[in-house]
Amino acid sequence: MLKLIRLEWKKNNIGKYIRNAVILSALLCLFVFALTFLGIANDPDGTLDAAPGMDTVSSLIELFTGMAFLIFTSVMLSSFIVSAYQNKTMNLMFTYPVRRQKILISQMVSVWIFNFAALVLSKLAIYLCVFIGSGFMPSFFAVDFDMGSPSFYLQLILKSFVIVSMGFMALFVGMALKSSKAAIITSFLLIFLTQANVGDFTMSGNAVFPFVLTVISFGFAVLSICHVERRDLS
Repeated sequence: MLKLIRLEWKKNNIGKYIRNAVILSALLCLFVFALTFLGIANDPDGTLDAAPGMDTVSSLIELFTGMAFLIFTSVMLSSFIVSAYQNKTMNLMFTYPVRRQKILISQMVSVWIFNFAALVLSKLAIYLCVFIGSGFMPSFFAVDFDMGSPSFYLQLILKSFVIVSMGFMALFVGMALKSSKAAIITSFLLIFLTQANVGDFTMSGNAVFPFVLTVISFGFAVLSICHVERRDLS
């Protein structure tokens, strides 16, 4: 399996995704820094303009990194898998002396590992940047995290796990419709479902929702591979 994962990274030129992930993380860091310390989210009178529950730094970071990397994950899954079905390169891959399911799982895992690591590192970099900045500049958002606490890292890892796993829902839709665009559009719909506010109500603050979402995500992952041995590639 590890050989197949490395082969997927090499075949899909993982270097360009590393570069894009670094650029994305840098832009997110600059944006969050500007929101937190430069007051670009403030109304003209200087008061903070934020949705209910979004007046803390951690909620800000989780929102924007989650949105960005859910889309990034869906784009990679589309490129690695859905596009391979569209341009018929999957036909060649399925001639390898390896079960189709194993090939598809290696593609999914290769994307998942990359984006999970990228999201965790991106969050750590942004949190560290805000932590350092809070020692020199006044913050317009409440700095509500403690980087010295083990629970901080546990929550960061668990939330990253959930976000990246949600990409499997977008993959299932993309494979069902044989459309990369459908997979990417699904990722946007998932963002609206999980992050949007309706008045004071939002699913992002529900403690049970991430667990349910993860179970559903892996359910879609199983559905994506369960019939691949008999699936018509035409």
